[in-house]
Amino acid sequence: MKTLKYTSLFMALAAQFSAFADVNYSIQIKEPAHHLADVAVTLPRINNASIDVKFPDWRTGRYEILDLANGVRFFEAKDGQGKALTWQKIDKSTWRVNLTEPTQVTVNYQVYANELALRARHIDDSHAFIDASGFFMFSDEFRDEPVTVKLDVPKGWRSVSGMESTAKHQFVAPNYDVLIDSPIETGINKQHSFAVDGKQYELVIWGEGNYDEALMLQDLQKLVKTGSLIWHDYPFERYVFMVHATSGAGGATEHLNSTIIQRPRYKFASREDYLAFIATAAHEFIHTWNVKNYRPDGLVPYDYLNPNYSDLLWISEGSTSYFEDFLLLSAGISTNEEYFKGLTKSLNRHLNTPGRAVQSVAETSFDKWINQGGDHGRNYSTNIYSEGQLVSMALDITLLDESDGKVSYRDVHKALYRDFKLPKGFNAEDVKGILKSLSGKDYSQWWQTYVDEPALLDFDTLLNKVGLEYVYPDKAKSVAKLNVEAKANGQLLELSFVAKDSEAWQAGLTSGDKLVAINKQHVRDSLANSLEGFKAGQEVVIDFIRRDTLMSTKVVLATGFDKDKQVKALQQPSERQAMLYQAWMGVAHPNAKAQ
Repeated sequence: MKTLKYTSLFMALAAQFSAFADVNYSIQIKEPAHHLADVAVTLPRINNASIDVKFPDWRTGRYEILDLANGVRFFEAKDGQGKALTWQKIDKSTWRVNLTEPTQVTVNYQVYANELALRARHIDDSHAFIDASGFFMFSDEFRDEPVTVKLDVPKGWRSVSGMESTAKHQFVAPNYDVLIDSPIETGINKQHSFAVDGKQYELVIWGEGNYDEALMLQDLQKLVKTGSLIWHDYPFERYVFMVHATSGAGGATEHLNSTIIQRPRYKFASREDYLAFIATAAHEFIHTWNVKNYRPDGLVPYDYLNPNYSDLLWISEGSTSYFEDFLLLSAGISTNEEYFKGLTKSLNRHLNTPGRAVQSVAETSFDKWINQGGDHGRNYSTNIYSEGQLVSMALDITLLDESDGKVSYRDVHKALYRDFKLPKGFNAEDVKGILKSLSGKDYSQWWQTYVDEPALLDFDTLLNKVGLEYVYPDKAKSVAKLNVEAKANGQLLELSFVAKDSEAWQAGLTSGDKLVAINKQHVRDSLANSLEGFKAGQEVVIDFIRRDTLMSTKVVLATGFDKDKQVKALQQPSERQAMLYQAWMGVAHPNAKAQ
């Protein structure tokens, strides 16, 4: 038992709305500048000798243990008469409340919320972003019961959520799982509403920035029409796009009938920045089906306190990334050339990731909870987004080619939505079964080669099938390379990445080394400029600093080009190539002959 000095300021508030639902949550924000909220959770009558209340350890959409209970302080528990109950904390995220007789239980605690980029909990003097995983405890006994959430927030704030609103600053959900997948944005924000094909949509923007609200609304209205290009219906009546224009935080998270998108406030205006924003909106919108309505069985149901393992996260995330471009092109939001530019980046990133030959897309899916970034991660791992995107592309083009354009990877996702809608989950054998039923062919060997083993993809052959090529620009020149990445650090170049098994790797260079000179010539402001005048195959002496000590090593310079390969449309595609491109991307090949 612990003796508590902290007294909730709003026990009465929680009791006032206990009749609305079986589990009642209230949040009071009186000190937003200090990122603090007082939370009350009222549970129905409990007949057991104790009840465990738990705080999630991760949030949906981010497959990483976050230990969100670290923001909780001043926990206390009271019975239905307001009398203090004894309790013990039995692990880092679980509190056990002891009962002497059947009673309703209310727990109160304070949450510190100052982690905007986590997209789980953030409060300041202008708003609060409330994801249930960052604020609301739950109990297994009442996880399926209806919930009500009531906010007590500063005057002038507006509260918006994908949940149903029953009053100003008050929402209801059928259970905790819907609550945790329906974040609330409350504060000073801009709000726009629109309707498309009988569905209601909202755009809510917090923060000032160089965004164009009219353009965002115009393109979101185009985007939301495209769901019918893949799936047979829409799983919502109302959907909310929440946008944060921030001082640096970036990222996005999908939710059941809403999304939160964060971008630095001055990263909206240029065409490149805007395309990144609208592509993110497309990605999260696709998740409304893929993940929020069908997902791998390792994630059904969500276990909020432990890793949820699956070797199919590449389908959940990578395939979603892959479909972005199809929706944007089909909607007329982006162009073929813009798509080729983005695909070029994806291919070049893949080929400059040595980990593609080490870890399969199934392995990286299972290991998402522990995979690292940085030098080691790039050399020995892949990731579910970029690798999953390219494996999805390879499967799509293969299906289209082998069916003469009649079957696509979109058909696979249509079948997953139809046959494996939650609470069902799907596994690899289910997907292979769908592939066989759609195509009449056994894709087990393909799956083994490109999913269960590292995917060594032949992009030249794949892209040629749809009338594209992956080539160096006409004016690209052969140059000497080190196959490392480096940034200027004062008068030195500090290595951030050394490709596994490259000449630089074999010479013993590693990330963190600071290059001083090449053949006694002081390094310049970039690695490319520092290598001017040297030739591929030439052996050079590199002086570098490691552990504050000047060291030297000999390196044979590799062969490279001053410009990366690019994806381009064939000037004269065959009739079949043009047909497959149309079936693939939903728009005509740029150089298709007029019919």
